[in-house]
Amino acid sequence: MLIYPAIDLYEGKAVRLFKGDYAQMQVFSDDPVSVARDFAAQGAKCIHLVDLEGAKSGTTPNFDTVCAIKKATGLFCEIGGGIRDMETVEKYLSAGIDRVILGTAAVTTPGFVAKATAKYGAKIAVGIDIRDGFVAIKGWTELSQENAFDFCGKMAGLGVQTMICTDISKDGAMQGANHALYQELSERCNMQIIASGGVSSIEDVKRLAAMDIHGAIIGKAYYTGAICLKEAIEVAK
Repeated sequence: MLIYPAIDLYEGKAVRLFKGDYAQMQVFSDDPVSVARDFAAQGAKCIHLVDLEGAKSGTTPNFDTVCAIKKATGLFCEIGGGIRDMETVEKYLSAGIDRVILGTAAVTTPGFVAKATAKYGAKIAVGIDIRDGFVAIKGWTELSQENAFDFCGKMAGLGVQTMICTDISKDGAMQGANHALYQELSERCNMQIIASGGVSSIEDVKRLAAMDIHGAIIGKAYYTGAICLKEAIEVAK
């Protein structure tokens, strides 16, 4: 299993939200590039990036910061937040970003997902943010009528190979991951599943790795020191 340390970007800073609430935002660093360099120093091979402003607005206000992180580290970088058209997909991929994550657009315009995967294959992932069994959109501010498992099946049918799955109720809460959810997703969906939200201890990492899922995202637990990133990477192997 791969460990994806996360940097959530807002106004060029590394921040974390509590359960997706923009009103409960904590700034952890004014220099996300130095955070990314620390990831690399601890043995990370990949980074999960989110443009929180873009997730709400559908734009790319943190584009330059994302590119600076890729250039400074050379690590595999995936980016989500505000990617709702082919122009934005191409903007990131042509800048050297390794994978883009479609979220809101995957729900509202599935034809866009089909077009993107047909052209870029494994460089396209879909982020599914789950609240009460349904898919949330627009920076988690709205709840769609899409059942989470049905949605995963639909995305697999469109050629999507990687799903980043977030349990919003666990995100940033430091209460552990929803292991049952990730177990069911891995069993029901023939895709690379990346667990996100609530990974807050080495025990969480061990349990997820035992499920043989593709990856796990570590966010707040890194910033608060609850998880040693270097240890998590070793355990996940």
